Amino acid sequence: MTKLFPATILAAVLALSGCQMTQTERNIAGGAAGAATGLAAATLLGGGTNWRILGAVAGAAAGTMLVQDPRTGTCYHRRADGTGYEAPCR
Repeated sequence: MTKLFPATILAAVLALSGCQMTQTERNIAGGAAGAATGLAAATLLGGGTNWRILGAVAGAAAGTMLVQDPRTGTCYHRRADGTGYEAPCR
């Protein structure tokens, strides 16, 4: 539980500072927050090292694929080929 607290603080700081970031910075922050969330979930569920790595990778992928822009209320979606587009959040 003590390892979850710093990850929660990091996610909160990244979320609050999102309105002053560029789209690239939001993608990086989304990836970092997603990785922390995936790692925390795997740890809380009692997963071993492989599950923790998988949780972090999956969380990072999800975090970078869907990042919300607080100014417009839209989300930046990333396609499999690496291109992206803005659309309403799903």
